[in-house]
Amino acid sequence: MSTSVTSGSTFTTQLRLGSFADKALKGSVWFWFVVAVLGQWAFVFYIVAVYGHSTFTGNLQAWNKNPIFRMGYVAGDTLGNVAFGMHALLAAVITFGGGIQLIPQIRARAISVHRWIGRVVVVSLLGLSVSGLYMKTLRGARGSKVEAASTILNALLIITFALLAWRAAHSHEIPTHRRWALRTYLVANAQWFRQVGVLAWIIVNHGPVGITEDFEGPFMYFWDFGSYLLPLLVLELYLRTQESPGTRRRLAMAGALVVLTLLMALGSIGTARAFYIPIAKTVNDPRTSIADTMSATIDSSGIDEAAKQYYSLKATQPTVYNFDEPELEKLGYKFIKAKKFKEALRLFQLNVEAYPKSSNAYDSLGEAYMGTSDKATAILNYQKSIQLDPRNTHPGKMLKKINTP
Repeated sequence: MSTSVTSGSTFTTQLRLGSFADKALKGSVWFWFVVAVLGQWAFVFYIVAVYGHSTFTGNLQAWNKNPIFRMGYVAGDTLGNVAFGMHALLAAVITFGGGIQLIPQIRARAISVHRWIGRVVVVSLLGLSVSGLYMKTLRGARGSKVEAASTILNALLIITFALLAWRAAHSHEIPTHRRWALRTYLVANAQWFRQVGVLAWIIVNHGPVGITEDFEGPFMYFWDFGSYLLPLLVLELYLRTQESPGTRRRLAMAGALVVLTLLMALGSIGTARAFYIPIAKTVNDPRTSIADTMSATIDSSGIDEAAKQYYSLKATQPTVYNFDEPELEKLGYKFIKAKKFKEALRLFQLNVEAYPKSSNAYDSLGEAYMGTSDKATAILNYQKSIQLDPRNTHPGKMLKKINTP
């Protein structure tokens, strides 16, 4: 009798644990879906905010205000400009439409809507892949050879998966269609996964470990491919878990999805704060960039004339030109990268004058003095940077490097 009661109790416990595992897996999938869609729709907002108005008004030169894609608009390159504009537009269509396609209520209650959106998304995917391949192979978009190879593979996977999903739908093989549609969705959002993955990595590591200033380096070489191969791997593990259910396996899968989703949320928030919002503001800022204006003057007349121009324009046209702190910051680092430390030093001095309470301004000025081998003055500026903001870790690292024999 006691053995029977014990067996029954064990069986009941297993049923409850199995039920919990099922709910945990479903909940983790919904958690992932909501975070992914919200993050990806933020990406859509970014694309529309950065390229929408300028494209429809014909002000294509405004594309180049985006510091990430400086080759957006190239004068005289009609085919390349069309390819870039189409690529940005189709990315927005695919990202927005792809999220809608995954909503089960639409598939169940508005199948015709689901089908038409699916057709639009597939055609857009083909256009996105072709335009992406053109820009990477023929237009010479910047990036490492590893990134170029990953882009080509990604485009080929998008085309292959999209066509297989379409064929399965046309043949009414619904389970097969859904599998290929999910795979297509993941590879089509590789650029978004790449962005949020990089920001999550930087936040977790408290800095760009394995990432250079040009966004290359060991981690980037891994993540160029991992941004879509890792999501595909997780999807395959999830599908296998569904086919061969087991309590432990379902719980492990649910736990892994929760951890990955939290990292994805962290990266999404970081990307929005570091890139989407500031870039959208920059692109839609009606003021003329003082950095671009001074850069042209430096090239033609030198840094001294550019400094005079800065003071003159700031005194006479303060609302016409953009004198925000990042303007000279970005321009100064452009010259540091080119080993033109005299120009960088003067630009950072102007920035410190304008923003005397900015820790970052003093940090940059210290870096310019390091470039001119004036370590004593560099140390003073790094110390001032730390005094203004003890949370700024870079000047502390530089001081440690200077003091290390």
